[in-house]
Amino acid sequence: MRIMIANAAPWSYALKQRYVEVFPPESLFEVYGSTELGVNTILRPEDQMRKPGSCGREAPLVEVRLYDDDANIVTGVGPDATGELFVRSPAMFADYYKQHDKFEEDHRDGFQTVGDIAYRDDEGFLYICDRKKDMIISGGMNIYPAEIEAALEQHPDVYEVAVFGVPSDEWGENVHAVVVRRPGSALDEAMVVEHARAHLAGYKVPRSITWSDELPKTGSGKVLKRELRAPFWVGRDSRV
Repeated sequence: MRIMIANAAPWSYALKQRYVEVFPPESLFEVYGSTELGVNTILRPEDQMRKPGSCGREAPLVEVRLYDDDANIVTGVGPDATGELFVRSPAMFADYYKQHDKFEEDHRDGFQTVGDIAYRDDEGFLYICDRKKDMIISGGMNIYPAEIEAALEQHPDVYEVAVFGVPSDEWGENVHAVVVRRPGSALDEAMVVEHARAHLAGYKVPRSITWSDELPKTGSGKVLKRELRAPFWVGRDSRV
């Protein structure tokens, strides 16, 4: 294997660890981007193990800004300095077909967004927390499913997992996980919770777990969380 480019959906750190055990570590690249905005960042092979969870730094000719909820540019670093990721580059699209209002809604100072939340570290590497629409709000706390998924996927008996919010009369939403066991595994709910408590803050630990043989995905490998989430919100006016 000379070059492997991971894109379309993020590789978990656990998957990367397994990859470099078998294939040359210098072969693995990862890119982050979208149909609308093109390739935005590149994580090079030498940074794959050094920067777990990062999607890299800006690709050539790409500018990235993070904006907070009050439309201010985020200048801080670290997980407590998150913002919605906006991009400006020559590869950007010009407009949404017959949805110019949506284009304007996602436009700011010449930059465009597809709704991802991110932060930078002190070396300028970007980390995608999650889609803004997938963020869970429980008891007033913002919870990003991608962080929980990454932690759970470190368990040797977890093949893959999807995390999302389900309705809670007390907290607004609770954290729920759909887990796919590795074949032959005896993994149970108590084991998942124990692992989560060892790696996550208490309010991020799943409050409920269901099991599945596989997760529904798009043709490009992205998990269809809306299909997993929908049954839990039947009969509700909101889909928080």
